[in-house]
Amino acid sequence: MMKLGDDELTLILSHLQDPHDRTSFSEVCKRFLTIHALTRTSIRLIEPDSLHSLLPRFPNLTHFHCSAPLSDNNLLFISKTCPNLKTLNLSFRPSSLRRTFRHFSHRAISSLASRCRLLSAVSLRRRTGVADAGVTAICAASNHLRHLDLGRCSLVGDGALEAIGRLNSLQVLNLEGCSLVTDLGLGFLASGPLTKTLKVLVLVECDRITDTGVSNLKIFSSLEELNLAECGPKVTDVGCVAVFEAVTGLKKVNLSWLVNVTDAAVVAMAEHGQKLVAVNLTGCELVSGVGIKAFEGHGCLESLVIPGCHYTSASDLECAVLGCKSLKYVELDKGLMFWLPLETQEKISRFCDLGWS
Repeated sequence: MMKLGDDELTLILSHLQDPHDRTSFSEVCKRFLTIHALTRTSIRLIEPDSLHSLLPRFPNLTHFHCSAPLSDNNLLFISKTCPNLKTLNLSFRPSSLRRTFRHFSHRAISSLASRCRLLSAVSLRRRTGVADAGVTAICAASNHLRHLDLGRCSLVGDGALEAIGRLNSLQVLNLEGCSLVTDLGLGFLASGPLTKTLKVLVLVECDRITDTGVSNLKIFSSLEELNLAECGPKVTDVGCVAVFEAVTGLKKVNLSWLVNVTDAAVVAMAEHGQKLVAVNLTGCELVSGVGIKAFEGHGCLESLVIPGCHYTSASDLECAVLGCKSLKYVELDKGLMFWLPLETQEKISRFCDLGWS
């Protein structure tokens, strides 16, 4: 029997999709181990201490994931060892068991960006050492960037958004908890090619923005998901209506805890957002049955979350649910569980799932 060549072994390995099967393949012999290492494209690092011994074994990595603490030196080693990375997920997962440490700095992320120029997806969530300079370097070096998650990067502000606005292929941008972002930053986003490509924008807890900044979002023609939850009292009907009247392709909208949003914004959303699938109005205390009933007759809405919309009656809910044939899930304030007539609850439950929170 002729000995199988490396090409044949590589072909066999390519048919093994389960990671456990691929690992078993690599344990057969040293030659199989070598083939596995050469063809492996993704890795999740658990222990940073093993970084220097592990990464050189896999020269063709395109996806790297690590949620543990990393130093500047760690990041520099990753950039030198894995220049062909396309996905970089460094979202940090805090643990009470970890000792005190320092996150890598914006200088390290800048150096990585200069070497890894094929990045299409980057997540730096909760990496508090990341600042505007690092994000700017990523944007300047990565012409193919489609997904950028900067959630809870507390040093990221308007300077980073100026660079992000110049990207021409970004589709997903998460700025959750980036409290330094202001209307100026949203203006930067709205002044470049990003307006034609962005599909998902998360601005949760960006509480320095106002209607002025939100109104800039009306020119984002491709936007499908918008999350403005907890953006503060200066985001009102004015900004929301401006967006809803102009961006008609929205599918998911979250306005949770925008205490100065009223029925006017919800009616505009229902009338112009004919592609809406999910709406979250949790804590929007000024929204009443008038706004909720605006979804009566809507053809696409599947999920309506409205805990905290206290001025909604049983008849308002019935009109919205029975009139919206596409609706699959409604979530209400658990405080209404004993107030809402059982007959109404049963009627709603016949048409969609009813949740309480």
